[in-house]
Order: sequence, then C-alpha cells, then structure tokens
Amino acid sequence: MKRLTMFARGKWSDVLIAALLCIVVSCSKYGNPKEEANSMPPIFPDYINVTIPENIAPLNFEVKGAKHIVATISVRGKQEMKLSGENKISFPIKDWRKLLSATAGDKLDVTVDVWTDQNPDGVRYKSFSIYVSKDKIDPWVAYRLIPPGYELWNRMGIFQRNLEDFEQSPIILNSQNNKGCVNCHSFCNYNPKTFLFHARGEGGSTMLTINGQTRKLPIDQIGPKKSATYPYWHPSGNFIAFSSNVTRQSFYGISMNKIEVYDLNSDLIIYDVRNNKVITDKRFCNNADWETFPTFSPDGKYLYLCVAHLGISDAERAKIQSYISQIKYAIIRVPFDTRTGELGSRVDTIFSPYRDGGSGSLPRISPDGHYLMYTWASCATFPIQHKEADLKMIDLRTMKYVDTSILNSKDVDSYHSWSSNGRWIVFSSKRIDGKYTRLYFAHVDKDGRFTRPFMLPQKDPEQNGALLYAYNIPEFIKGKVHLDKDEVAKMFRVN
Repeated sequence: MKRLTMFARGKWSDVLIAALLCIVVSCSKYGNPKEEANSMPPIFPDYINVTIPENIAPLNFEVKGAKHIVATISVRGKQEMKLSGENKISFPIKDWRKLLSATAGDKLDVTVDVWTDQNPDGVRYKSFSIYVSKDKIDPWVAYRLIPPGYELWNRMGIFQRNLEDFEQSPIILNSQNNKGCVNCHSFCNYNPKTFLFHARGEGGSTMLTINGQTRKLPIDQIGPKKSATYPYWHPSGNFIAFSSNVTRQSFYGISMNKIEVYDLNSDLIIYDVRNNKVITDKRFCNNADWETFPTFSPDGKYLYLCVAHLGISDAERAKIQSYISQIKYAIIRVPFDTRTGELGSRVDTIFSPYRDGGSGSLPRISPDGHYLMYTWASCATFPIQHKEADLKMIDLRTMKYVDTSILNSKDVDSYHSWSSNGRWIVFSSKRIDGKYTRLYFAHVDKDGRFTRPFMLPQKDPEQNGALLYAYNIPEFIKGKVHLDKDEVAKMFRVN
C-alpha cells in the first residue's frame, strides 16, 4: 500500500478534525470503477455489518483474485479514510485506533471497489457498515494451536494474542515438554498471573501458577488419586473443580462426522488450593453417572456440570462405541459452600436432554450471572467433532432460551468464553472449511441480544485461511502472561 498524500478531511466532529488523517491513494492507473454491483463485496474475512469493540485491531481484509482494491471509509457521509492495495487492504494501526476512538458508539460506512481480470474496468460494490461499540473487549485472549487431526501431537503450544494489535507469543510450547501434549489452560478471574494447564507425557503434570509462581500439581497422587482433566477455577481462587476423564476416540465408517471422542469413565473432583487436598462427593464420583465440564457461577455459590446417566449394562459399557448416540448429557446446578468446598444437597436440572433433546457441553455463565451459554450436539460430550454442534443460551432468571441463531453456522460452533465485562463472547468455529477451528467474536447486550460474529483480525488476512493449525480453547485474559519458560521446562526434566 502506498500513501501518497495525507490530510485532515471533513467536519464530522471536533475530535475527528483533531485526530484523524484521511489517507488518499492515487488511482490514476485505474480511475473510477465503471460498474456498480447490487451485491456486497467478496471480502475475506467477512466483516460486513459486524459490531466491533473500539479497542480491536485493524480489520484487514482481502479479495481473492483482485488486481487492485480501493476501500473508502466514511462517517456520517464524510470521507475519513481511503486506502488501496493489490488484493489486500491493510489499515495503518495508529490511524485505525484514532478512527475507532472517535467513532465509538457510531458506525463506519465502507465502500469497496475491485478490479479483476474479469472486470478490468472495476466494480463498485454496495456499501456496508461496521458498528463500533463503546464496550471494550479484554485486551488478550489465550488459546492452543494444534494440528486439526488425531495423531500429529509433536508440535503444539498454548499462545496468547493481543486483541488490540497483532502481537502473538507462546505461553508454553510442547517443545519444552518433551514433545508431550499441553492442554486445558484455565485462568482465575481472567488473571494472567493465576492459571493452570496440563502437560501430558514424560515429566508431565498439572502446572499451577498462583500470583506468578509456578509449581507442579500431582493431583493424581492426592486423595482418591484421580487424574485431572477439564478444569474451572472458583472465583475466590481457593478451589479448582476438575472432571477426571478416561477418554478415547473412534472413527466413523459412514457419517458426516469423522471422529468420535468419548469417555470410558468420568467423575467430579474439587481441589482445595489452600489445604492441598481433593474433595469428592459420592453422588458425582461413582460408576452410575459420568460427570464432565464443571463450571462455577461468577458469585461462587453454585457449581454447574454436565452429567450423563448411562442406563446401559456393564456388557454394553464394554462396547460403548456402539452406544454413543444414546449418551446424552444434562447440565445441572448444585450449591457450593465457599468455606468448605462441599456441595449442597439440592440439584437443579438446567438443561435436560430428555426434555430438550440432544446433549449439552461446556456450560459457561455470564459475569452478571444471568445467562448460561452451552454447546449443543446430538449426543456425547465432545462437540468440536460434531458438525451439528451449535451454541445455545438459557436465561437463568426465566429458564427460557435466548435466540443465538445469528452465532451459528452449518458447521461446528463450539468452545466459547465470556469477556470480563460480559459484553463479548469468543468461540471457535469450523464454518470456513469444516476442518480448522478459527476464532470468532460477537457482542451481546444486557438483554442477551447478539450481533453478527466477526473473525479474529490478522495483520495479513491470508493467515486466516493459510494457517495449518486449529485454534482451541479460547479464553479471555486481562493482561499478558509472563511465564518463565526455562524454569517450567526444568520441571519437565526426568532424572
């Protein structure tokens, strides 16, 4: 992109006059487009009519096959920015930040002109809007990058990305863990100094960081000696709920889904951080039911979890692969004693597969405690491998469903997290190609109404299509994680 001239433009507001520069790009070679299309521009990623936070990184985009592109940004009819590129539009980050800061609560109107071999005289597409919300988003998100297959585990890591620009850095790489698996990172109250992750394989363990100090947590050697799988922190930081899962996978011969990941057994355990002990409840630690994906309410007074009552014989359990379609998980809620870590006697069923159909996974409660979002699939407990998987949400005040149709696609929509202010969600989706999960963000207002989701912005928009790794377990954090990787690597060494 060449910037030939820069000057202030328009009188939309005193703020814009003082803060914005209009970038004017020479189009002498191409002139003005001679054709107008009655359709939206074929930009990738698709940022048409989305709502974004005022502190998000630039929404750079591309038009595949283009020879030249011009994008014009206007606010209330006044042109404020004009850029060009060969087949990509890249916004200067400083100018983008000024633009969004001045436009928060309003919208950007975007017009895209495209020249291709098929349209050498240029086409002007219909304008679209980008709405700029005053609700900011947490500045960082953590996720795992992993090959999307079933056996390539030798190169993976847990990464963090600054959502206000394009900085990405590793929190931990499995090259530091003897090529073992690193997974299931979880943060306490979005705190980058208090979190955990699992490191599987030789020298592995649950790695627990509290106030920036990291230690191994050999939880499978404490109390009932059960392994820890899916974690969730109590908001006090004094407890961590885990499901203890024995997980396997099988392959379908004829199915729209390729792989089924399932449990041979799973129980609930609660780790008492202060007293270094494991608490169990026989109702949720037995062979009759399988528990998974525990989640605390933001006030810490309830524990939510997914539970499947199998209703099959021991002989049938031995051939569990044949009964996957019959395994349905409910979402329940149990009172939690914040002093002792014990569970109350009352059990409320929030989602019932017998009443509502399907199976529930990954319950997550909004920070205000009003909404429960979960992933729905036809059966089982690993929705990321189910093409029919969708996001659903229940208003906990009325126990009625909230419309989430704008979030879902024809392919997998799965793991999701709430921002700390409850105004944004991040979730993973395979909607682009059915193979790679990518990250999407959507705004939600206090009444539970969602806006059209947008893909994680990249400095080079081609990266969203070219990256040969899948995003996994996106979690918002309020700052950057600073983990002494050399010290952590030492913990993995086997003498």
